Amino acid sequence: MTATLPPALPFLPFSRPTIDEDTIAMVGEVLRSGWLTNGGPKVAAFEAQLSSYFGGRPVRCFNSGTCTMEIALRVAGIGAGDEVITTPISWVATANVILEVGATPVFADIDPVTRNIDLDKLEAAITPRTRAIIPVFLAGLPVDMDRLYEIAARHQLRVVEDAAQAFGSSWRGQRIGAIGDMVSFSFQVNKNLTTGEGGCLVLNNLEEAALAEKYRLQGVTRSGVDDIDVDVLGGKYNMTDIAAAIGLGQMNTIAAVTAHRALLARHYFDCFGADFEANSGAQLPQAAFETSNWHLFQILLPDQGPGTRASFMRRLKEQFNVGTGFHYAAIHLFTLYRQRGFHEGMFPEAERVGRLTVTLPLFYEMTLADVERAVAAVKAVLAQPAVAA
Repeated sequence: MTATLPPALPFLPFSRPTIDEDTIAMVGEVLRSGWLTNGGPKVAAFEAQLSSYFGGRPVRCFNSGTCTMEIALRVAGIGAGDEVITTPISWVATANVILEVGATPVFADIDPVTRNIDLDKLEAAITPRTRAIIPVFLAGLPVDMDRLYEIAARHQLRVVEDAAQAFGSSWRGQRIGAIGDMVSFSFQVNKNLTTGEGGCLVLNNLEEAALAEKYRLQGVTRSGVDDIDVDVLGGKYNMTDIAAAIGLGQMNTIAAVTAHRALLARHYFDCFGADFEANSGAQLPQAAFETSNWHLFQILLPDQGPGTRASFMRRLKEQFNVGTGFHYAAIHLFTLYRQRGFHEGMFPEAERVGRLTVTLPLFYEMTLADVERAVAAVKAVLAQPAVAA
């Protein structure tokens, strides 16, 4: 007999944004102001606050954390004939932006412990055509930044950090974004800091920032009252003042959010216990409390054949009203990338993680009791026979 859902138990989602009343009031002020979109005071204030957060580096805000990576590649001069190395385990945007600028994506398999790109395999993938690296900080966990930048310097490569999930993460006591080359963050609704949709790009100097501004809005440069010129092919990627107002409100709580997520993650480890992996065959994430912002808490299921993950996720929802997600499928197995010659077996660690990863609930309004409930549900479902569909 399996455990069944008590009727009064509320749904526990894997993520839920927190927007406080002060932020809602600030958005109302923007709506009343009449200045809703490009070039508004809230965007300028948000960029200034982000710049301060990242140690004074130039920051420009955009309407997504996808265009930030594309624009970073364009700022770096990456285009046709160039190769860019990245990981197969990420949201597909990480590889799509390489195609968008006309370059060739090259994948390197992941490390089975960190689930980030394996830097040994990354270095082995470098060719004379390699111009850049896009490392992804999966679930908020940075790669080994010292080794990454040593490789980049030795091979004269640009680095565009896909730090979409890593706002509040750090490396050797320095915030991600305050160090490194160009750094891209996402403010999509499930991120630790959200503007609903949006993102920012941390750049190296004002010259890069000015070029990013051109790419952000149709390549336009304005001077004087009525002088306008266009000298690069830009897009429509500007952040609205409405989104920036949400971001400003979120900045007021980011320290508390980061600390609470770490508290929840520690409780996950405590509740699973030291013998969970040996007893269940599942795998917990790396306990990287000095570097990760704990954007996601992900386990790897024991591989019990096709349908393993779908059955597990369905049982958690149906029996315990616990929501889950999965982040991410292996990019190279999508049709778009198969058409470019990628196939099963090329990156076995990424394929395993992409097939078995499950994201458990973790968000600011969660309680320790919610963690206990999620862990109990996971253990109960894993103990049931025939997890695979």
